[in-house]
Amino acid sequence: MYLGCSVLLLASAVLAVCIGESPIDCRTVFAIVAAHLLDPGAGYATADETIIMLIRIPRVILAAFVGASLAVSGAVLQSLFRNPMADPFILGISNGAALGASAVLLYGVSFGLGLFNLPLAAFVSGTVTILLVYELARTGNRVATNTLLLSGIAASAFMSACTSFLLFVSNENLHQVIFWMMGGFAGRTWEHVVMLLPFTLLGVGVFLTLARPLNALMFGEESALYLGVRVERLKKILLVVSAVVTGAAVAVSGIIGFVGLIVPHIVRLIAGSDHRVLLPLSVLIGATFLILADLLARLVIAPAELPIGVITALCGAPFFVYLLRSRRGAA
Repeated sequence: MYLGCSVLLLASAVLAVCIGESPIDCRTVFAIVAAHLLDPGAGYATADETIIMLIRIPRVILAAFVGASLAVSGAVLQSLFRNPMADPFILGISNGAALGASAVLLYGVSFGLGLFNLPLAAFVSGTVTILLVYELARTGNRVATNTLLLSGIAASAFMSACTSFLLFVSNENLHQVIFWMMGGFAGRTWEHVVMLLPFTLLGVGVFLTLARPLNALMFGEESALYLGVRVERLKKILLVVSAVVTGAAVAVSGIIGFVGLIVPHIVRLIAGSDHRVLLPLSVLIGATFLILADLLARLVIAPAELPIGVITALCGAPFFVYLLRSRRGAA
């Protein structure tokens, strides 16, 4: 199963590198990549080399990292709240992270960290948002899932309104920020890959090490306590790491919704709910899904380009309605 998903991911990546406004055949792509692996300091002698090494490969890698980040965060949040409709977008983390990133883009808010100012701002505002959602939904020591979703929708709307206010009172970079908020990878470079890489690796690593406690949590908090899981500590770690991973993804790609909703459900249908399998497969399938969505965004109205958030919303909104109807039927 892992091998099949890995092959599918690799095939999708190669397809996305080859196809575009200037199609390049696979043999040329492999030859150029091999030449630059053997001689990393070589220049870009042809237009094909420039397109492949400076435009398409960074874009494909970034789409894979963002897809993996959002999908694995969605899988963790759904398990944490035991709600199949939880994901970073619906719970407001994405819009919260977008607020912090917009403040950096519009007003130059700086933490003195250079390249990492943007993901740090997105992480801080995303963390504040999910903690706010959690506190709004909490009654004593319990968090009702329906209340959680409503709190997430309310917090998401509030953060979106704050971002709109920042846009309204700002006179600079409006076009850049509005296009960025729609989600997409146009114009992204190796710098953005470097920006996201440590956060994705750290987050996925933490999630994988906590796969067994997450399995225990599926049986309920009391059962997990009897099995030796420190439930409240686990919740806080998962919420913070989800905000880190989602915030960094939003910082480089803008708001891309529904990836964390769709992909974990696909994986559960394929492989079940064991997090030791669910999380790695969510990483692979999430990366593949967003690479293909980005390819579709480039091709639908070529030579122009759709925001990738439009593609994921067209896939995710009907899926969300299906989940709502199926849960209503179960109730």
